[in-house]
Amino acid sequence: MSAVVHETAIIDPGARIGEGTRVWHWVHVCAGATIGEHCSLGQNVYVGNDARIGNNVKIQNNVSIYDAVMLEDDVFCGPSMVFTNVYNPRSTVSRKDEYRPTLVRQGATLGANSTIVCGVTVGRYAFVGAGAVVNRDVPDFALVLGVPARLAGWMSRHGERLVFAGEQATCPVTGEQYILRDGVCALVAEVST
Repeated sequence: MSAVVHETAIIDPGARIGEGTRVWHWVHVCAGATIGEHCSLGQNVYVGNDARIGNNVKIQNNVSIYDAVMLEDDVFCGPSMVFTNVYNPRSTVSRKDEYRPTLVRQGATLGANSTIVCGVTVGRYAFVGAGAVVNRDVPDFALVLGVPARLAGWMSRHGERLVFAGEQATCPVTGEQYILRDGVCALVAEVST
């Protein structure tokens, strides 16, 4: 099974799209873009030349993945969320040589209408709430909310809020164990290996 591409989508020659990926209405994928397997690109998504998208990434409607943005495997981009790639844009000043790379690590969720300011890393399985503005790095498993985004708690890999008793928490759905030490949340199995 190859990629499924809607007839209204524009895929520039040279773009690489993985097996089983679905590209929906009015999507534009530029020539240098790389998109992994089993992804979904919703209506009106744009993917720039220097964008890299891993496997099993879900990009909802009206999201632009600009140059210098990298999404690792299993990332979720909510509807109309925003990436930037220039920190101080001006219409009359060309700053293409000043793009700041943005990395979204495996399993992270970026809520609807959130904004990720360029140059940050969003950690593994982090959860950025709807409408939040991220202007600094987000730790693994962190829940961040607000403008600017601030730490509001911790999330499991399953996307459930973790409630810590001392240093320990358990995902209420999967039973996975987490530990919180010195402001760092980690899956217990990863700490012991």
